[in-house]
Amino acid sequence: MSSPLPRVGHSGLDGDPDGAGHVSADEYRRLMSCYPTGVAIVTAIDHSGAPCGMTCSSLTSVSVEPPTLLVSLRSASRTLDAVRRGGRFAVNLLHSGGRRAAWVFSRRVPDRFSQTMWRPSPGFGAPWLVDDAFAVAECLVTREIVVADHTIVLAEVVGVRQTEATPLVYGMRRFSAWLSDVFTDAPVLG
Repeated sequence: MSSPLPRVGHSGLDGDPDGAGHVSADEYRRLMSCYPTGVAIVTAIDHSGAPCGMTCSSLTSVSVEPPTLLVSLRSASRTLDAVRRGGRFAVNLLHSGGRRAAWVFSRRVPDRFSQTMWRPSPGFGAPWLVDDAFAVAECLVTREIVVADHTIVLAEVVGVRQTEATPLVYGMRRFSAWLSDVFTDAPVLG
């Protein structure tokens, strides 16, 4: 029998049998900060031919056949506008040395691409952050779903370049390098 979870902040669980209480934005951010994730930068070319991009920790594998992923992008972002207009984008998976790029692309910084080395990806020319990404996936948009102030973009992966490197992760509101030797006796899944 498990013990009840300690109360950390307001939630719909205390005294509300339906669990239908309100969760504040701060509570939700605190909850999600406890879930570590890899760090990616989604990039695209806008209608004028200029590169644009944003840090994205909402990246999920959806299917292997066909290879499909999803990213969640802020609906009002210039990056999403470029993704919609072009129907394509790149996902740059950052290595542990890519912290500065992750920070730059997560803020409203003018001319982000002048602060990092990039070149067109091999397939269709989306910005590839060659010094900060250990992998890049070229993606073609297949579907969009608007959820509140974000848009979930489903895309088929049509090209991949990858090298060996330690991934950058984000959790507890800070960046860190993946610790690959923590669970050396754990079975490999998949």
